[in-house]
Amino acid sequence: MGNCLAVSTSTRDISKKRKTLPIETFFKLPSPLPSWPSGEGFATGVIDLGGGLQVCQISSFTKVWSTNEGGPGNLGASFFEPSSLPEGFHSLGFYCQPNNTPFFGWTLAAKEDDHPSNEILKNPVDYTLVWSSESLKIKKDGNGYFWLPTPPDGYKSTGVVVTTSPEKPSVEKIRCVRLDFTDECEADTWIWGPSKTNDANGFNAYGLRPKNKGTQAMGVRVGTFIAQNGGGGATTLPSSLACLKNTNSSITSSMPNKNQIDAIFQAYSPFLYFHPDEKHLPSSVTWYFANGALLYHKTEESKPVPIEPNGSNLPQGGQNDGTYWLDLPVDKAEKERVKKGDLQSSEVYLHAKPMLGGTFTDIAIWLFYPFNGPSTAKVEIIDVPLGKIGEHIGDWEHLTLRVSNFNGELWRAYFSEHSGGTWVDASELEFHSGNKLVGYASLNGHALYSKPGLVLQGSNGIGIRNDTAKSKLTMDMGSRYSVVAAEYLGSDITEPPWLNYLRKWGPKIDYNIAEEAKKVEKLLPGRLKTAFEKFVNSLPNEIFGEEGPTGPKVKMNWSGDEP
Repeated sequence: MGNCLAVSTSTRDISKKRKTLPIETFFKLPSPLPSWPSGEGFATGVIDLGGGLQVCQISSFTKVWSTNEGGPGNLGASFFEPSSLPEGFHSLGFYCQPNNTPFFGWTLAAKEDDHPSNEILKNPVDYTLVWSSESLKIKKDGNGYFWLPTPPDGYKSTGVVVTTSPEKPSVEKIRCVRLDFTDECEADTWIWGPSKTNDANGFNAYGLRPKNKGTQAMGVRVGTFIAQNGGGGATTLPSSLACLKNTNSSITSSMPNKNQIDAIFQAYSPFLYFHPDEKHLPSSVTWYFANGALLYHKTEESKPVPIEPNGSNLPQGGQNDGTYWLDLPVDKAEKERVKKGDLQSSEVYLHAKPMLGGTFTDIAIWLFYPFNGPSTAKVEIIDVPLGKIGEHIGDWEHLTLRVSNFNGELWRAYFSEHSGGTWVDASELEFHSGNKLVGYASLNGHALYSKPGLVLQGSNGIGIRNDTAKSKLTMDMGSRYSVVAAEYLGSDITEPPWLNYLRKWGPKIDYNIAEEAKKVEKLLPGRLKTAFEKFVNSLPNEIFGEEGPTGPKVKMNWSGDEP
C-alpha cells in the first residue's frame, strides 16, 4: 500500500464553494514504515498464489465518478480505477469508498507467468449495465454507469467497472480469473446508495470479502466492490462474481518470521488508556499465579492447589467441561489485593496467524485481568450501579492488528467489546509516538474502544455504561509482551502451559441475578421499571458473569476471523 496514496482527479471535482470532504484528505501513517528484518516472502510487494498467479497491492487510483449525497453520513461516495499498475499486472476490478472518511484503500492486480497454457486470466466477453445515475436527482459529478463483466466459460469476475459514458467499456479494462483460482465471496460493509440508509430494494454498493474466513481459509480479498440494483440486498450476489483463492501449497510463505513479528509489533504496539476511576487493572499471568491464584477440581473443592508460575501444573488440553476452574486466593485481604491486578507486572500475549489466504497477518494481542468489576446501567438520565451484576473472576480481552503481507502496513485494528467488537480502519485510528495506535479500556468491564467517551450497550436510552477516558493509568503494550503462539512457525514458538489450559479461568458466580435486578428496579420511577426489566433479560450471560470465562484458545476467533 505504501505510505501515500496517489489519486488523479480534475480540478472541477473540488469546488471552492463547498466544504472539503474527508475523502479529499489522503491518509498516511504518521511515520514511514520501518525497514523490516530480512526474511522470505513477507513485505516483498508481490505474493505468489500458486500455479503461476501473482498478485500485488495497488493504492494509486484515478477517480472516475462521485456523488455528494447518500451513503454513510449522507456525504456520497467516490469510485476509482486502479492506475500505475506494474508491468505485466492487470486490474481485477474498480475501488470505491464513502466520502465521509479519509482516502485509504487498495485493490489487487494480478499477473500470470509467461507460460501460454496457463490462461489463468482472460478478458471478459461482454458487460451488463447494472445501474446508471441518469435519473438520480442528487449532487453528482456527471453520470456514472456500473458494469458487471460477463466472464468466459470457466472463469469468474472479481469486481465491476464504472464509466461516465453509456457506452460499454473496453474488455481490456479488467481481467477475469479461472475458476480454480477463485473462492466464494460475500458482501461486506455497505459503501453507498442514493438513500441515507441501506435500502435493500434500491441501488447499493458493498465491499467484497471471502465468505469463508479463518486461519485455514484460502479466500483472498481483492479490495473491489459489488454494485447491486433492486431486491435481494447484500445477501444475493451474481453467480459470476468471486474472490481470489490462494492455491499455493505453502500458504504461509508470505507470512512474517519471528523477528519480523517482533518488528511489526514494535511498530504498531498499542498505547492503552485506563479510566481514571479503574480499580481492577491487568496483571501478567505469572504474577496472578505467583500471588495466590488457585486451581480447583470439581471432586476436591476443599483442596485447591497453588499454581506454578508458568502454569505447568494446570491440566492441558481436553475441553471446558466444568471439572476445573481457577479462583482468587482464599484469604480475604489477599483476595482483595489480587483483584486490583498489578499494572507494573502486566504484559500482553501475542498470537500471529494468517488471514485472507495468507495475504494478511493478524496479531491478536491478549490482555489478562484478575477481576472484572461491576456494571453501571444508564436508564435515561439516571445512572444506577448494578450491584454484583457484571462481576467475574478472570477476564481476557484482546485487540487485533491486521497487517498487509505485501508491505507490512497496518490496515485495520479490531477492538473486542464484550461478546463482540469493532473493526476500525487505520485511517480512523488515533496514534501515539509514531505509528503506535491508541486504545481505551472501559471502566470495570474492560471492553476496548478506539476513542474515549461513553458507549451505551443497549438502546432507547437504557443500557450498560462503557465509560472510557484518558488518565495517568496507561500501558505501553510494546514494553512487555510475549509471542505465545504462531502455529505456522512450528517449533520456532514455544507455547506456555497456561495457554493450553482450556478450562475456566474463574468460578461460576453464585449470586441471584433476579434479586440483584430487583434491587435496582426499586430505585427507578414506575414507568422505567418495565423497560429496565426487559433490558436486563436481553443481556448475555457474559455481562452477568454467571460462568467463569475461558482463555484465549477457547475463543472462536483463535482459529477464525473476528466476529
